[in-house]
Amino acid sequence: MQPLAIANPAPAPGSSGPPLLEVNGLAKYFPVDRPRLGRPSGERAGARGPAVVHAVDGVSFAIRSGEVLGLVGESGCGKSTVGRLILRLLEPTSGEIRFEGKNLLTADRRALFAVRRRMQVIFQDPYSSLNPRMRIGDVLEEPLLIHGIGASQSDRRRRVAELLAQVGLDESVMAKYPHEFSGGQRQRIGIARALALQPAFIVADEPVSSLDVSIQAQIINLLEELQTAYHLSLLFIAHDLHMVRHVSDRVAVMYLGRIVELAGTETLFTRPAHPYTQALLAAAPVPEPPTPGAPAREPFLLEGDPPSPIDLPKGCRFYSRCPKRIPDCQKIDPPLIELTPGHQAACILIK
Repeated sequence: MQPLAIANPAPAPGSSGPPLLEVNGLAKYFPVDRPRLGRPSGERAGARGPAVVHAVDGVSFAIRSGEVLGLVGESGCGKSTVGRLILRLLEPTSGEIRFEGKNLLTADRRALFAVRRRMQVIFQDPYSSLNPRMRIGDVLEEPLLIHGIGASQSDRRRRVAELLAQVGLDESVMAKYPHEFSGGQRQRIGIARALALQPAFIVADEPVSSLDVSIQAQIINLLEELQTAYHLSLLFIAHDLHMVRHVSDRVAVMYLGRIVELAGTETLFTRPAHPYTQALLAAAPVPEPPTPGAPAREPFLLEGDPPSPIDLPKGCRFYSRCPKRIPDCQKIDPPLIELTPGHQAACILIK
């Protein structure tokens, strides 16, 4: 077995060299198996072929070493699916995922096993992500055993104690079961498990959305401290825009399976270009009264609900809800274009 070792620090964001993670044209379509209104299963009216849910449809981005990319959007827009596709918990329909220069979609089983040590996940629900029949010490020791880390059980247990200390828990919790902990404590254990193999990249899939508000700040502060200490790269998936602004270096906004805007955090929050991004920011609650003399935030209301991901509209997917739409929006499916260096948006109204 390999001895325990501390990972080398990764380059800071914006450093030279290739990105740690590259996602190009990533797509995931789920077939619809249930019969609908008497029609045969998996077929649409008009015999246009099998019906599929376009959960993720042509997503591209890159993340550099030590960078945090926030991924935001409405429920059902495909955020969590993107994270699961990157980790190969779901098989993509098409596209390319490169991690540390390796194409994960063509990697064989042995190569993928080695990559999994470098990529980890923090799940949304701390209640269901821990095995209720395993003691906490065994939960944290399991990935070390699987990857052959530690010369003996005592070495592995020392590593488990270190992990618990890093997330603010005492080593005495190793003998306890998950049901003996609060939600915040369970999420700390989930974070410790994600750190066990000293990964370079972590998908944080709404890691605090199921926790009490009083606990959320503690977990976010812990993630920030660990990300800085270990130069981790994060894909931070969340609904809370204020939290994303606090944590992320850049932010990608998803709508109906696609990224509609991608920019540096302050650029996106102060100069949003896409109408959907503007609507999201306008809908976010203000945590405190505005500064005297500051311009008032104008309301930006959206009409209706998002279109069905099964029967996507022609042209811009945001057309039916956009208050700025023009007739051409219903005909043209806009690609992401670069407005300024590092700021991209998909809208024909943007010049």
